[in-house]
Amino acid sequence: MRWTLRPKPEAVAIKELSEALKVSSLVATLLLQRGISTYEEALHFFRPQLKDLHDPFLMKDMDKAVERIERAIKEEENILIYGDYDVDGTTAVALLSSYLLASYPRVATYIPDRYAEGYGISFTGIDFADDNDIDLIIALDCGIKALEQVSYAIKKGIDFIICDHHRPGEHLPQAEAVLDPKREDCSYPYDELCGCGIGFKLIQAIELRKGGSIDNLVPYLDLVATAIAADIVPMTGENRILAHYGLQVVNSAPRPGFRAILKALKKTNLTITDVVFVIAPRINAAGRMEHGRYAVALLTETNLQQAEEMAKEIETFNSDRRGLDQEITEEALVQIQENKEEERFTSVVYKESWHKGVIGIVASRLTETYYRPTLVFTKSGDKLAASARSVKGFDVYNALELCQEYLEQFGGHKYAAGLTLIEEHYGDFKAQFEKVVASTIDPMLLSPEITIDAEIKLSEITPKLMRIISQFAPFGPGNMKPVFLSHHLQDSGYAKGVGEGNKHLKLSVIQRTPKPIGAIGFGLGDKLPLVESKREFSAVYTLEENVWNGMVNLQLKLKDLRAS
Repeated sequence: MRWTLRPKPEAVAIKELSEALKVSSLVATLLLQRGISTYEEALHFFRPQLKDLHDPFLMKDMDKAVERIERAIKEEENILIYGDYDVDGTTAVALLSSYLLASYPRVATYIPDRYAEGYGISFTGIDFADDNDIDLIIALDCGIKALEQVSYAIKKGIDFIICDHHRPGEHLPQAEAVLDPKREDCSYPYDELCGCGIGFKLIQAIELRKGGSIDNLVPYLDLVATAIAADIVPMTGENRILAHYGLQVVNSAPRPGFRAILKALKKTNLTITDVVFVIAPRINAAGRMEHGRYAVALLTETNLQQAEEMAKEIETFNSDRRGLDQEITEEALVQIQENKEEERFTSVVYKESWHKGVIGIVASRLTETYYRPTLVFTKSGDKLAASARSVKGFDVYNALELCQEYLEQFGGHKYAAGLTLIEEHYGDFKAQFEKVVASTIDPMLLSPEITIDAEIKLSEITPKLMRIISQFAPFGPGNMKPVFLSHHLQDSGYAKGVGEGNKHLKLSVIQRTPKPIGAIGFGLGDKLPLVESKREFSAVYTLEENVWNGMVNLQLKLKDLRAS
């Protein structure tokens, strides 16, 4: 692991912000590192307000989108809400469909079959719309590259509105409106929204046009927060505001679908991390193992008893998914080792029987193991389909763009993408992808990095510091939980391995002072020899509250250790 200490802000800036906010220089440093340098900016950071959301009509084509929807309602047209089968897509479909259905009945939903249709807008989906007399399709979390499909729909007399957050290609679809802040000609102030976030901006615009208040839309924010967390978009700007209020909804007044999931798991007071690891995998499991429409049905169900039955089915999907991704990950690791690919700049594996629904998870697992841009292929109809994952700092989308001569289609963003190709191009593509990555990646990026916010002494860790840091939440890319570094640490004699096979490390840490603080290092059991016999060591960690037998104590959540 590479330890990288963030540059310390200028002393003058630290002093000024510390005095303005009446906080410690450490807190001022953490804020400055997040681009917060004034009292006013700190107020917005610590007290997110819905009124600080941008005017949705600043987004290119938003006026056209709203006018087309208003016309559809006025003329009693049939509307189809079409979305991707992952968390971002299904939450977006649930959000827009339930909002429109609250006042207009002629609204249906459509999620493509991951296996029969693949990612994005399909000709099958358009034929379904045509067969059911649909006049307008609103696509969410997909469609920005669906030029042929949109043209096909237009010939059938079906209009399109595209709501996407992926990078556009050279040309845009000929839709009635294309909402995507990543359009070069779009000057919307924030371009890191997820697909469900774009959907929320659309209903915000519709509500504004009606003369309604943003407060009317708060019940939909549990969906938006879940999509933000699952899609791993930056936790900055509008995303942070939406996630902040969305978490409040999840914890205080969740929709029946979420309530059913949480009741079954006996989970309360969720954080964004909990959303990522508790709610999101279950919603995703429907599209991975069976069909994304099960997720939409759960998220739009208004009867709690019915939602609980649906949640049981979803839980079965998730259990099946866990077993399958573990099995395929083990097979993929063997394949890498047998092919002696450990010294390559990329990991590219393929087996035609691998389940298409979990190859993205497997790609993530392989990236964690070998820490290099990774592609996992499987057979999908008469083509090969793959999920791509990347390492911090390397844009896998750009790398795929340089290999597109071998690709049928591809899409995604910097750290995650999907693609298809014909089988005879697999070998040439694999060689080209390795060549592109080898010639463009900084070798330093091939080892995992821990970015450290500040070096501190254990004596600086207080309940007050913890209370302030907790107000930095919700955490995510661009606003990660602060990571600290401390040197000259010792275990007070408590160090031991815990968990199955002593996989984890538990300590009671001191720093040249008798006052200890508890520490836990998940997956760091092999570091026990570094801390035994009161050897001095250095540690990087985050702070957390450990609740045990009704007692709350601060502890270090260790990320890595080194001998001093």
